[in-house]
Amino acid sequence: MVRTRVGYAGGTRENPTYHHLGDHAETLQIDYDPERISFERLLEYFWSEHDPTSRAWSTQYKAVVFYHSDDQKRLAEESRDRLAAKLKRRVFTEVTPFSRFYPAEAYHQKYYLRQNRRLLQEMQRYYMQDAKLMNSTAAARVNGYLGRFGTAEGLKVEIDRLGLSEDARRELQETVGAGS
Repeated sequence: MVRTRVGYAGGTRENPTYHHLGDHAETLQIDYDPERISFERLLEYFWSEHDPTSRAWSTQYKAVVFYHSDDQKRLAEESRDRLAAKLKRRVFTEVTPFSRFYPAEAYHQKYYLRQNRRLLQEMQRYYMQDAKLMNSTAAARVNGYLGRFGTAEGLKVEIDRLGLSEDARRELQETVGAGS
């Protein structure tokens, strides 16, 4: 992943906030390098991380794939239909055209990183403004590792690119189980 941000999409309200969401859904925006991971692989991961056969109890929490092109729409619908056939159940996850993304408030960004005070402070030394932290690839990568979405081997490969002090590197490696 190049960058991840949480926010709101799919609705009509201008500039939604957590407390004034309107008809938007809470969502995750993923910027990725298609040379390293395909849209199809992202879809596989997406389907594996939620129960697509469960109806959303509100618009805010509905499961949805927002597509940016006809090709993404086709791939999302095909993967949804394959899953429905495999499960022999109706899939309620929506496939919807992307219109606009509104980043969520700063306190919603980088959830796992915000749970680790030491590493958060380390990242905030480099990204002193919330918007810079939210848009940082390094912060997104650290957040992902803290959330157990990366491997120890992957961390060993990229830890030098994260800009962490020796103490922070050690803490992240211990958290992920990568050793020093």
